[in-house]
Amino acid sequence: MLRPDPLPHLARLALAQAEDAQPQATFQALDAALAAAVGHRLCTIQIHYADGEAERVYSNVPQHYAVGGRKRASNAPRMRELMQHGRPILIRTEEDLRASYPDHAGASALGCGSAMNTPVRWRGRTLGQVNLMHQAGWYTEDDLPLVRSFAQFLVPAFLLLAESG
Repeated sequence: MLRPDPLPHLARLALAQAEDAQPQATFQALDAALAAAVGHRLCTIQIHYADGEAERVYSNVPQHYAVGGRKRASNAPRMRELMQHGRPILIRTEEDLRASYPDHAGASALGCGSAMNTPVRWRGRTLGQVNLMHQAGWYTEDDLPLVRSFAQFLVPAFLLLAESG
Protein backbone atom coordinates (compact mmCIF):
# COMPACT_ATOMS: atom_id res chain seq x y z
CA MET A 1 0.00 0.00 0.00
CA LEU A 2 1.47 3.34 -1.07
CA ARG A 3 1.55 5.87 1.76
CA PRO A 4 1.71 9.67 1.24
CA ASP A 5 4.80 11.73 2.02
CA PRO A 6 4.89 12.05 5.83
CA LEU A 7 7.07 15.18 5.92
CA PRO A 8 4.27 17.82 5.78
CA HIS A 9 2.39 16.00 8.54
CA LEU A 10 5.54 15.70 10.62
CA ALA A 11 6.13 19.45 10.28
CA ARG A 12 2.56 20.30 11.38
CA LEU A 13 2.93 17.97 14.36
CA ALA A 14 6.19 19.62 15.40
CA LEU A 15 4.66 23.09 15.13
CA ALA A 16 1.63 22.05 17.19
CA GLN A 17 3.92 21.70 20.19
CA ALA A 18 4.40 25.47 20.18
CA GLU A 19 0.67 26.12 20.68
CA ASP A 20 -0.70 27.18 24.07
CA ALA A 21 -3.47 24.59 24.35
CA GLN A 22 -1.34 21.68 25.49
CA PRO A 23 -1.54 18.75 25.48
CA GLN A 24 -4.69 18.80 23.30
CA ALA A 25 -3.04 20.66 20.42
CA THR A 26 -0.36 17.97 20.19
CA PHE A 27 -2.88 15.13 20.52
CA GLN A 28 -5.06 16.52 17.74
CA ALA A 29 -2.08 17.17 15.47
CA LEU A 30 -0.82 13.62 16.03
CA ASP A 31 -4.26 12.21 15.23
CA ALA A 32 -4.40 14.20 11.98
CA ALA A 33 -0.84 13.31 11.02
CA LEU A 34 -1.36 9.58 11.59
CA ALA A 35 -4.71 9.64 9.79
CA ALA A 36 -2.99 11.12 6.73
CA ALA A 37 0.25 9.13 6.92
CA VAL A 38 -1.01 5.60 7.69
CA GLY A 39 -4.76 5.86 8.23
CA HIS A 40 -7.01 4.81 11.09
CA ARG A 41 -10.63 4.53 12.11
CA LEU A 42 -9.83 4.77 15.80
CA CYS A 43 -6.99 6.67 17.44
CA THR A 44 -6.57 6.74 21.20
CA ILE A 45 -3.72 7.95 23.37
CA GLN A 46 -3.07 6.47 26.78
CA ILE A 47 -0.69 7.66 29.48
CA HIS A 48 0.91 5.29 31.99
CA TYR A 49 1.58 6.69 35.44
CA ALA A 50 4.41 5.65 37.74
CA ASP A 51 1.91 4.04 40.15
CA GLY A 52 0.97 1.42 37.51
CA GLU A 53 -2.27 3.05 36.45
CA ALA A 54 -3.20 4.07 32.91
CA GLU A 55 -5.61 6.68 31.57
CA ARG A 56 -7.01 7.37 28.12
CA VAL A 57 -6.24 11.05 27.49
CA TYR A 58 -7.37 11.33 23.86
CA SER A 59 -9.85 9.62 21.56
CA ASN A 60 -10.96 10.55 18.07
CA VAL A 61 -14.23 8.71 18.76
CA PRO A 62 -15.05 9.74 22.35
CA GLN A 63 -18.64 8.54 22.08
CA HIS A 64 -17.28 4.96 21.81
CA TYR A 65 -13.94 5.31 23.62
CA ALA A 66 -14.28 7.97 26.32
CA VAL A 67 -11.42 9.98 27.73
CA GLY A 68 -10.56 9.83 31.43
CA GLY A 69 -10.81 7.35 34.24
CA ARG A 70 -7.67 5.77 35.59
CA LYS A 71 -7.36 2.00 35.81
CA ARG A 72 -4.64 -0.56 36.45
CA ALA A 73 -2.55 -1.06 33.31
CA SER A 74 -3.05 -4.43 31.64
CA ASN A 75 -0.66 -7.19 32.65
CA ALA A 76 -1.24 -9.27 29.50
CA PRO A 77 2.00 -10.67 27.98
CA ARG A 78 1.88 -8.42 24.92
CA MET A 79 1.28 -5.37 27.10
CA ARG A 80 4.19 -6.30 29.37
CA GLU A 81 6.43 -6.41 26.26
CA LEU A 82 5.22 -2.96 25.28
CA MET A 83 5.64 -1.52 28.76
CA GLN A 84 8.92 -3.12 29.80
CA HIS A 85 10.77 -3.36 26.49
CA GLY A 86 9.04 -0.82 24.27
CA ARG A 87 7.93 -3.38 21.71
CA PRO A 88 4.88 -2.31 19.71
CA ILE A 89 1.88 -4.59 19.32
CA LEU A 90 0.70 -5.31 15.79
CA ILE A 91 -2.60 -7.14 15.30
CA ARG A 92 -3.61 -7.92 11.73
CA THR A 93 -6.78 -10.02 12.00
CA GLU A 94 -10.20 -9.76 13.61
CA GLU A 95 -9.59 -13.06 15.43
CA ASP A 96 -6.40 -11.71 17.02
CA LEU A 97 -8.19 -8.47 17.86
CA ARG A 98 -10.96 -10.36 19.69
CA ALA A 99 -8.39 -12.47 21.55
CA SER A 100 -6.28 -9.45 22.54
CA TYR A 101 -8.86 -6.87 23.59
CA PRO A 102 -11.62 -7.58 26.11
CA ASP A 103 -13.46 -4.50 24.79
CA HIS A 104 -13.18 -5.57 21.14
CA ALA A 105 -16.92 -5.12 20.51
CA GLY A 106 -16.54 -1.35 20.32
CA ALA A 107 -13.71 -1.63 17.83
CA SER A 108 -15.59 -4.21 15.79
CA ALA A 109 -18.62 -1.89 15.66
CA LEU A 110 -16.34 0.71 14.04
CA GLY A 111 -15.26 -1.83 11.41
CA CYS A 112 -11.86 -2.39 12.97
CA GLY A 113 -10.04 -5.69 12.54
CA SER A 114 -6.41 -4.64 12.96
CA ALA A 115 -4.53 -2.62 15.55
CA MET A 116 -1.19 -1.10 16.29
CA ASN A 117 -0.24 -0.16 19.86
CA THR A 118 2.89 1.98 19.78
CA PRO A 119 4.86 2.81 22.92
CA VAL A 120 6.07 6.31 23.68
CA ARG A 121 9.41 6.03 25.47
CA TRP A 122 11.61 8.43 27.37
CA ARG A 123 14.91 7.56 29.04
CA GLY A 124 14.27 3.81 28.78
CA ARG A 125 10.75 3.97 30.20
CA THR A 126 7.35 3.67 28.52
CA LEU A 127 5.35 6.81 29.29
CA GLY A 128 2.27 5.76 27.36
CA GLN A 129 1.06 4.57 24.01
CA VAL A 130 -0.73 5.46 20.81
CA ASN A 131 -3.39 2.97 19.74
CA LEU A 132 -4.53 2.86 16.14
CA MET A 133 -7.23 0.60 14.70
CA HIS A 134 -8.44 0.07 11.16
CA GLN A 135 -9.95 -2.63 8.95
CA ALA A 136 -8.41 -6.10 9.08
CA GLY A 137 -4.99 -6.38 7.45
CA TRP A 138 -4.46 -2.61 7.29
CA TYR A 139 -1.23 -2.28 9.29
CA THR A 140 2.06 -3.99 8.47
CA GLU A 141 5.54 -4.15 9.96
CA ASP A 142 6.51 -1.47 7.43
CA ASP A 143 4.24 1.03 9.23
CA LEU A 144 5.93 0.62 12.61
CA PRO A 145 8.98 2.91 12.15
CA LEU A 146 6.90 5.81 10.87
CA VAL A 147 4.22 5.50 13.57
CA ARG A 148 6.87 5.16 16.26
CA SER A 149 8.58 8.31 15.01
CA PHE A 150 5.32 10.27 15.06
CA ALA A 151 4.37 8.90 18.50
CA GLN A 152 7.60 10.14 20.08
CA PHE A 153 6.32 13.70 19.64
CA LEU A 154 4.07 12.94 22.63
CA VAL A 155 6.96 12.89 25.11
CA PRO A 156 6.54 16.56 26.20
CA ALA A 157 2.75 16.13 26.48
CA PHE A 158 3.14 13.02 28.65
CA LEU A 159 5.75 14.71 30.86
CA LEU A 160 3.39 17.66 31.30
CA LEU A 161 0.50 15.37 32.24
CA ALA A 162 2.66 13.34 34.62
CA GLU A 163 3.65 16.58 36.43
CA SER A 164 0.05 17.56 36.98
CA GLY A 165 -1.34 14.04 37.48
